Amino acid sequence: MDGSVVTFIIAIIIVAIFIFIAIGLTGKRGHKFNVEDYQARFLSIENKLNKDNYATFALSIINADKLLDKAMIEMGVPGKTMGDRLKKASDKFSQLDSVWRAHKLRNIIAHESDFKLSYRQAANALAIYKQALKDLGAI
Repeated sequence: MDGSVVTFIIAIIIVAIFIFIAIGLTGKRGHKFNVEDYQARFLSIENKLNKDNYATFALSIINADKLLDKAMIEMGVPGKTMGDRLKKASDKFSQLDSVWRAHKLRNIIAHESDFKLSYRQAANALAIYKQALKDLGAI
């Protein structure tokens, strides 16, 4: 083989390596959310939490959980359930244990009809969901 052909092949290989590196780095930047939409949705959830209306306590947590799950699905986090997705995205949250507690509280609300939820629990869970959405870059 001629020296110029070898040089050309090496140049192609180097360019290909740079392209693969660029694709890999671009993929790790994450998903671009419609931040305004997520902020508006979360603000609506927060505004519906009413200290004088017990029914809003559970509903706010359920809706915040749904919004976080929607964000993870939109990011392409794999999993059949929210719990599966939380396991896969665990490195994305600054307070993973808190997110798990909030999600488990949502599950208790959804599955235990006699559970009594306090306003403080609901407000704390909303704060956790808000931070989780910030961690993902959704708000």
